[in-house]
Amino acid sequence: MSQSMAASELVLAPDGSLYHIRLQNDELNENVILVGEPERVAMVSDKFDTVTLKRSNRGIIIHSGSFKGKKVSVVATGMGVGNIDIILTELDAAVNINLRTKQINPSHQHLNFIRIGTCGSMQADVGCNQAVASRYVVGIDGSFRFYNAKQVLNERLTDDFVSFMKWDESFPRPYAVEASQTLINNIAFDMQQAITITAPGFYAAQGRKLRLELADDSINDRLPLFCFNGIRVVNYEMEASMCYALGRALGHSVLAVCNVVANRASGEFVDDYSKPMNDLIEKVLERL
Repeated sequence: MSQSMAASELVLAPDGSLYHIRLQNDELNENVILVGEPERVAMVSDKFDTVTLKRSNRGIIIHSGSFKGKKVSVVATGMGVGNIDIILTELDAAVNINLRTKQINPSHQHLNFIRIGTCGSMQADVGCNQAVASRYVVGIDGSFRFYNAKQVLNERLTDDFVSFMKWDESFPRPYAVEASQTLINNIAFDMQQAITITAPGFYAAQGRKLRLELADDSINDRLPLFCFNGIRVVNYEMEASMCYALGRALGHSVLAVCNVVANRASGEFVDDYSKPMNDLIEKVLERL
């Protein structure tokens, strides 16, 4: 029998649920939709045939139910890879760790993580309100480098990216991960395929300059020119790298599909994208 985890490592709430997401064992469904915006949880669960659970803590909202016979949970992660590190770790723990004994379960339970989010396009021909599927994600946030799980990383893509971009050695070393081919085939087969860049912030990390100068103001000139296995860098966002790397390292399938709300090439920004987001949610649910 494996050793129980210390209370300081597997942190639980007073009711025995996971500290941040407040889920108990057997409360998470196999298909997990991840959304950044808390209000988007209801956009998803309103389409369910049944809703069996609603939970909220620290802005992390979770609804579970069923859609056309498929069991689905939807989770609001908020913005940024730091939140993803917390939430995906605890979602995995909800199905793969016995919270009573604090021991890893002898059999592994697989999850499908599908991130439905928004992004900014770097390509003039990929305009606003278009759906983009992240076949590859390059994280420039550095977060996953703290884990000893290099087996899930695509080091050839990482090396090519670092070389092509003339990556500044003072920045975190990027890491590259591939999507689940099964989820690509089932859900994103007719969407724009992309290399997605996950940034640790919205402004300087994505090449936006307001009052402060950038350490390297030429990154966005080079990004649209990079290509790997025939796939271009198409979009920026802020969560997919940790979803892909951590999800795959924990033995799950992961895919991110995002609606373009800004085109960096044209300077366009769409502030009301409710209809294309609603359409994207329906498409994902139908194809689960």
